[in-house]
Amino acid sequence: MRQDRTAMLYYGEAAFEHYADYAIAALDGEEVVGRGFAVPFAFGIDGRMELPDGGWDEVIRWGHEDRVLGRRPTTMSALEIALLPTARVPGASRAMLNALTGCARAKGFAELFAPVRPNQKHLVPRMPMHAYFEQRRADGQIADSWLRTHLGIGGQIVKIAPCSMTIVGTLAEWSRWTSLPFDHPGEVEIPGALVPVLVSRDNDHAVYVEPNVWIRHPVEAR
Repeated sequence: MRQDRTAMLYYGEAAFEHYADYAIAALDGEEVVGRGFAVPFAFGIDGRMELPDGGWDEVIRWGHEDRVLGRRPTTMSALEIALLPTARVPGASRAMLNALTGCARAKGFAELFAPVRPNQKHLVPRMPMHAYFEQRRADGQIADSWLRTHLGIGGQIVKIAPCSMTIVGTLAEWSRWTSLPFDHPGEVEIPGALVPVLVSRDNDHAVYVEPNVWIRHPVEAR
């Protein structure tokens, strides 16, 4: 995420302060052990009748455009929920999601959207996302734990965002970011990535296009 240029429209020093009302923190005493971020945006207007295939990147761009133009937001999207390893106890992620939903409710929004990055997808990077989220446990529940958490509190799968996060860099940059050589063309798997990175030796660049899953959380239902 740090190498995603679009991220700087939200996380950059010049922009981040504008979204403070959409940030939450989890505390253990006085220690911050978790954080959650969201972005407000106008939805249902011309050109935005559907959630974007561009997912995480595109919703940040929408929020940035709305802020620059002074356009009033009508909803919000979660961008990140992160917990320290010591804070990853049962129910913690659910509590963070509920806190972001509460933020949406306090803002008067009817829903919270989220371009969700499934927790275990990196274990099968060559499996298409549509096949991945159709996997089920023996009890019939969705196999991925993070998707299961979202659905467990009332979230609804809307669609796949096939190009939710795009990261582009030279081969030297990718080698610096990952400590891998990138000395062969084609698809290269990197630890933690949901899909392989596509490498072009001839053009001296590599591209990572991550799919996510759009989920809608109805606020009014809670």
